[in-house]
Amino acid sequence: MLGLPGHVTACLFDLDGVLTQTAKVHNAAWEETFNDFLRQRAEAGHEEFRPFDRGADYNRYVDGRPRADGVRTFLASRGITIPEGTPDDPPDADTVNGLGNRKNVVLLDRIHTDGVQPYQGSVTYLKAAAAAGLRRAVVSASANCRDVVEAAGLADLLEVRVDGVVARERSLRGKPHPDTFLAAARELGIEPRQAAVFEDALAGVEAGRAGEFGYVIGVDRVGQADALTEHGADIVVQDLAELLDGAGG
Repeated sequence: MLGLPGHVTACLFDLDGVLTQTAKVHNAAWEETFNDFLRQRAEAGHEEFRPFDRGADYNRYVDGRPRADGVRTFLASRGITIPEGTPDDPPDADTVNGLGNRKNVVLLDRIHTDGVQPYQGSVTYLKAAAAAGLRRAVVSASANCRDVVEAAGLADLLEVRVDGVVARERSLRGKPHPDTFLAAARELGIEPRQAAVFEDALAGVEAGRAGEFGYVIGVDRVGQADALTEHGADIVVQDLAELLDGAGG
């Protein structure tokens, strides 16, 4: 059914890059934030300025992770350590949380300026899943998930939302840990083996595999099909519409 094994009765969708075309907006916001920070460090006599790579750095260290984890992981890759701070740090604070909050300011500005577009193939798939009686949840590291879902016109097609806000409230670990996906499965009243995970991030497919979910679909928007498979995807497609016509592989 819908390109899924027969035992799957629920779909757990990542948001950015799977349902909505906001992954590229996140990427641009991270690039602006990190490059400003790295440039300031270079001007202060620290490391030589080496810009954030929107391909390798984003996919390896940032994509799919909670904001603070993304900051921490990327800076560690450059051998940079800064204070953790707290989630309420102002965006001009040179702390892990401050940088994450700075990125969020840039992101929201871009979203409010440019809007949010869903992937049409994903909208079609969501409607088909609803018509087939499959349960549906969105699972995102983003604290802006509710706003993005509503702006994209997807709210009525999703039954459960587990996002960065929920994760913080419940002390759920972010991807690649499976905690948020497991929480969504519990809210839908199903076992992990009954659910399919839809993810475009390497950390996300790792989470789907770690949680022993029934099927993990990698969504390749940036040419990393092999990496998605290596990290745990059972199947990789470029668009969810492929699952409707049997073209996934």
